[in-house]
Amino acid sequence: MTLAAQDSSKAGPNEAVELVISALADRFGEQVTRNSVIREQHANATSWHPLEVPDAVFFARSTEDVVAVVKLCAAHKVPLIPFGTGTSLEAGVNAPFGGISLDLSQMNAVVAVHEEDMDCVVQAGVTRKALNAHLRATGLHFPIDPGADASLGGMASTRASGTTAVRYGTMKDNILGLTVVMPDGTVCKTGTRARKSSAGYDMTRLFIGAEGTLGVITELTVKLHGIPPAVVAAVCPFPDLASACNAVIASIRYGLQPGRIELADALQIRACNAYSKLTMTETPTLFVEFLGLEAAVQEQVEIFGQIAGEYGCQSYEYASTQDERNALWTARHDVYWACLQLRPGSKFIATDVCVPISRLADCMTETHDDIARSGLVAPIVGHVGDGNFHVSIMAMTEDAEEMARTKAFIDRLNHRAIAMDGTCTGEHGIGEGKRSFLRDELGITVDYMRRLKATLDPHAIMNPGKVFEV
Repeated sequence: MTLAAQDSSKAGPNEAVELVISALADRFGEQVTRNSVIREQHANATSWHPLEVPDAVFFARSTEDVVAVVKLCAAHKVPLIPFGTGTSLEAGVNAPFGGISLDLSQMNAVVAVHEEDMDCVVQAGVTRKALNAHLRATGLHFPIDPGADASLGGMASTRASGTTAVRYGTMKDNILGLTVVMPDGTVCKTGTRARKSSAGYDMTRLFIGAEGTLGVITELTVKLHGIPPAVVAAVCPFPDLASACNAVIASIRYGLQPGRIELADALQIRACNAYSKLTMTETPTLFVEFLGLEAAVQEQVEIFGQIAGEYGCQSYEYASTQDERNALWTARHDVYWACLQLRPGSKFIATDVCVPISRLADCMTETHDDIARSGLVAPIVGHVGDGNFHVSIMAMTEDAEEMARTKAFIDRLNHRAIAMDGTCTGEHGIGEGKRSFLRDELGITVDYMRRLKATLDPHAIMNPGKVFEV
């Protein structure tokens, strides 16, 4: 930890921080603010972890702006926390040692669209919805959908994925190259627009998932995909979680390629029914979507229905119109608000794990039983086509005994996934919240991560305290 970071964490802004803020104000004026409300908004806002507020917020408008603030922070050894839209679920944007929150939301230009090559260049603050609105007339889209309307820079930094990952992969599969401002202010480009390369180290993927600890992503070159001509969605209730999971495993092994395949347990379906005014059977349920050419889609829908029936699917209801599909997936994406109504006064504690798909039924069933034994209110929903699921714990965070049970459950969940050759986080990232599980998962590899961090960021100014403790 740097001296500036130590002082800032203990006694508020120190001389180094004040010098940086003053220099930014002199050069950039209103692009820097110390407003207390804005500072709190740039701390952890979407998770249950305590707020750790930066000393100031700087709104960058260009890569050159980022270079300027990085060089200032490097010169004075002041912490710098990159900020996209603030949807991190593991306190990835907290400022545990104070410093400057670097807001990239105003860097929201689509720089270039190359329709023939099916790629585009965007600034880091462009959100996925804004990009797809820009692309609407081209017949192309960017498919990665983490639920929140996150910025692409933030999605790259957390290696985001979401409901469509089973078909399109995660952010690491859909980025060709990055522009990154390194911790000393140098601008580095990690790739070209070529679809493949064997030229040197894969520096692009070094920064994907690094959570802003190695540099600041300012531009991305991303792959685009054609909008499929036919889309059919369906809802499939099952008698239990294991049956639903096994139907997923069987369909993937058979070679089906769903666009999305989501699983919600009975409690989650109850919450969705109440919030979204639906009438689904309150039992473990798969939400599936197939897309492509019309004949191929129809064939896959029929085959999946047969497989689901073999595993006890109680009905198979189609949603083929745009409005029907929108209602279905809106209900899926609104699970946060639906869960809050399950237990008024509670706070939403989100956590996720991911396991090999062959262990999915075991992991979800054991987790469901663990929730019951722990006396928690915690629906389960998952991107089960790739073995990833989320537990949404509705906890009274002021109740110390309940929070002790909650934390013990989260510990067991993460260790359960790791023991099954899985990971403590499929898509939320490590941030501050999951640092303690990283060594259990990766062992000595964490020491090499630390060495890499120390080499690129010797003063530990880049998002310190995330991924592993400084």
